[in-house]
Amino acid sequence: MKRKRFTEGQIIGVLKESEAGAKTDDICRRHGISSATFYSWRKKYGGMEAG
Repeated sequence: MKRKRFTEGQIIGVLKESEAGAKTDDICRRHGISSATFYSWRKKYGGMEAG
């Protein structure tokens, strides 16, 4: 089974940066993810709270 690089809490933190007004390109570069990954995370985890 493939090991995940980011936990759900980390993913939600990345998405919160975007909600705070940071540019998507800057967020992706800082965290080492592609924009496609960012948008798929937003589709899956958007609106969730860190638990």
